[in-house]
Amino acid sequence: MGTDFNYQQIALTGRVLGALFYCEPDSPACSEIVAQLQVGTWVSEWPYGLETELMPIAARLAQVSPEETLEAAWQRLFIGPYALPAPPWGSVYLDKENVLFGDSTVKLRDWMAQQQVEVTLAQQEPEDHIGLLLMMAAWLAEHQPADLPVLLADHLLPWGYRYLALLQADANHPFYQGLAALTTLTLTHWQHQLQVTPTVVELYR
Repeated sequence: MGTDFNYQQIALTGRVLGALFYCEPDSPACSEIVAQLQVGTWVSEWPYGLETELMPIAARLAQVSPEETLEAAWQRLFIGPYALPAPPWGSVYLDKENVLFGDSTVKLRDWMAQQQVEVTLAQQEPEDHIGLLLMMAAWLAEHQPADLPVLLADHLLPWGYRYLALLQADANHPFYQGLAALTTLTLTHWQHQLQVTPTVVELYR
């Protein structure tokens, strides 16, 4: 399998997964993606994983929760107002004080400036949001692939698997539990394809 094809797959899957974490499910950026994932025909097109791995994930994504709408679940898991069961920002896991805009966020910003990577934010918010980092990985795969392994090794994978495990365990909504499982599977394949070794760090959550 060619390297260019690997990067195309990363760009496609990173954009899809990143949007689902970052955007409201009924937003223009997400509504069509959500609809396709809930149908289940995506399984044959997803570039990673065996059908036996993807079918249980597809079942979760298609399951409707009678207690909570998808929009309400996204609000609860990513916005609040109550404590988030799995905060989606890297510094919560990488910084001893579990704060937003922590030292790890500053390191990410410094790296982004060095590599001339820019993100357009709707408001003042940390760049180490899981959705933003997945979309950043997609952008790098298309435009600066040489920089992608460092983003993964230093800024996403050291805490990303822990976050996804917490989300899968504590989301209490089948769609986002399925999303966590699909993202974990996908990141594992990215890591293998690019031969990335995540930086060993202490996690504080």
